[in-house]
Amino acid sequence: MMRQYELVERVKAYNPHADEALLNRGYVYAMKAHGAQLRASGDPYFSHPLEVAAILTDLRLDDATIVAALLHDTIEDTDATRAEIDALFGEQIGQLVEGLTKLKKLDLVTKEAAQAENLRRLLLAIAADVRVLLVKLADRLHNMRTLHFVPEEKRGRIAQETLDLYAPLAGRMGMQAMREELEDAAFRTLFPDAYKSITGRLNRLASRSAQSIEEIKLAFEKRFEAQGIDAQVSGRAKKPYAIWRKMERKSVAFEQLSDVFGFRVIVSDVPNCYRALGALHSGWPVVPGRFKDYVSTPKENDYRSIHTTIVGPGHQRVELQIRTDAMHRFAEYGIAAHALYKDGLGGDVEALSRESRAYGWLRRTVELLAEGDNPEEFLEHTKLELFSDQVFCFTPKGRLIALPRGATPIDFAYAVHTNLGNECVGAKVNGRTESLVQPLQNGDEVEIIRSDKQTPPAAWEAIVVTGKARAAIRKATRSAVRQQYAGLGRQIVQRAFDRSGKTFAEDKLRASLHRLARSSVEDVLAAVGRGEMHSLDVVRAVYPDVKDDRSPTVGASGLANGWFGLEHAGSLRFKAPGAEEGDGDRPSIPIRGLRGDLPVRFAPDGGAVPGDRIVGILDPGQGITIYPIQSPALKAFDDQPERWLDVRWDVDFGRRERFPVRVTVTSINEPGSLALIAGIISNYEANIDDVRMVSRSPDFHDIVFDLGVFDAKHLGAIIADLRQTPVVSNAERVNG
Repeated sequence: MMRQYELVERVKAYNPHADEALLNRGYVYAMKAHGAQLRASGDPYFSHPLEVAAILTDLRLDDATIVAALLHDTIEDTDATRAEIDALFGEQIGQLVEGLTKLKKLDLVTKEAAQAENLRRLLLAIAADVRVLLVKLADRLHNMRTLHFVPEEKRGRIAQETLDLYAPLAGRMGMQAMREELEDAAFRTLFPDAYKSITGRLNRLASRSAQSIEEIKLAFEKRFEAQGIDAQVSGRAKKPYAIWRKMERKSVAFEQLSDVFGFRVIVSDVPNCYRALGALHSGWPVVPGRFKDYVSTPKENDYRSIHTTIVGPGHQRVELQIRTDAMHRFAEYGIAAHALYKDGLGGDVEALSRESRAYGWLRRTVELLAEGDNPEEFLEHTKLELFSDQVFCFTPKGRLIALPRGATPIDFAYAVHTNLGNECVGAKVNGRTESLVQPLQNGDEVEIIRSDKQTPPAAWEAIVVTGKARAAIRKATRSAVRQQYAGLGRQIVQRAFDRSGKTFAEDKLRASLHRLARSSVEDVLAAVGRGEMHSLDVVRAVYPDVKDDRSPTVGASGLANGWFGLEHAGSLRFKAPGAEEGDGDRPSIPIRGLRGDLPVRFAPDGGAVPGDRIVGILDPGQGITIYPIQSPALKAFDDQPERWLDVRWDVDFGRRERFPVRVTVTSINEPGSLALIAGIISNYEANIDDVRMVSRSPDFHDIVFDLGVFDAKHLGAIIADLRQTPVVSNAERVNG
């Protein structure tokens, strides 16, 4: 374990003016606070914050960050308080330590909410001072280095969290060296066999290729020397995780990869980057489509380099990165290499945002994601923002917009401004009108066509790839149905309180919002209405003594006893009162325009009723299927016009003949609900031929009815009455 004087010497090696007294005070305080605590390895717990501080000295960080690293677990794991740390070390260090403190001591009802809220709080603290991130990443790095001491059942979760969040976050901040080590450790834990296989192959390949790598390096050095360019050339192998991801993404074997080894060229300044590029391109053939200039157009994380691939010496494909020494330092250490830290201005958020694209991106992202209605969405959108390669597009005025690969014009519109995205109705890409779902390419110029009468369709959420766009679309569409969900949620919550023998009161629920990780009563009610939160969790947030006696969730394959007052499970069949036994049989279909020698049937998923515009589809060898013209199933026959038949109804309204139709009803889960819905349907003399229930949540369910109705007007009256029923949230026809 590193001694006190050794820590001070490490800091003074790069900062001769370091505050020795502050460093000594932090060392002693943390050591006493953690006392006899031990880590899973059996080492004194204090060895962990000390190693975190040591990692940060390698990054040459300021005194306050080093002390915050020493103290980062004191509030969470010892009797230390924020007030005590402020008094001994100053408010700035106190803020850093508090920003690193987890939420596990907070009283949150669900584990999912706690995990997501923990990330939200961490990112908000990072947005206030990025040094919180640097300490957190160093903390995670040391934990991953010692992960083998952790109980096996916890390793996978920690490694997956590292791969999902912390490694990408390090990459987004430009800290490539730390990202690679985090990925390597997580990969080794999650996929030990793949890690062992790839590492073994890398070692064997390195041994076989050592001579050719040296020959290529010498060839490049001679070329640069002949051109009068002072350049350092080094060969490097890709990391095991990067190789594995490429193998998985492209479905190729290790032996098929041609870029396992690459070369890095370090020059003195930017002009020499382009001189070195010219020397390479004029000496060897270029591989088309493999050139990227991140010097003139840096990535969002401040990364700058020229990437190119050539068919080099020995007719081998060779990947190269060309950069200056300063660019290389940023590529390895990212925001930790920023000069502002050397000036002791790490807390100057505005200055750092102006100087660092990476930190500016992080602050903007957190501000946008913080608008999310619940912490689970925040977690989802954060992952979307972290996992992205980039394309660079331009507005008609030349403004550069960086987007994740696969982004659409809709993503572009939201990246420019939320209002532009909400009002987007079309797009011109490079002067030509293009589909809004067409992925954008590097260098595209995008002009968004807008209308103030437009609102974003909910389906866009499944199309876009950026967290900002998805959050904005979800927010816009949610606002349209929020009142409906909140109303349904209120009914569900009130019934849950009644079942528990408690009285529902908004003021009591408002006082318990922190336990549900929601900001308002309406947020809670809407979450229950959408099925995102269980009503019993709401009751327990207000009355913690209420017993959690909820039954296991039941899927579509079966029904729990007692649902809707029914005493048996499975698929149910009903007849309307007074219906005859033959009523459910398929009637002769009264449709004109058909050949009499072909069997005819209605669309299996939704049917058709008089009043619908209909079309017949010829099924060779099977007959003719009748679809309503609005059925989405007809899209499958767009390219087969020869199968379409012009048909129309030929109905004798005096016969009162019933026709098949499918209706889905969203209903509150309480005894008697199904009987009430069935009674309404029977009052209209409609047949219930089949009913199936699909569990959405323990509070409400989707019920799918196959009905026999007289015509579209008859169906409309049934649906309208169902929608007015207190236990029904929504009812609508299914067009198969």
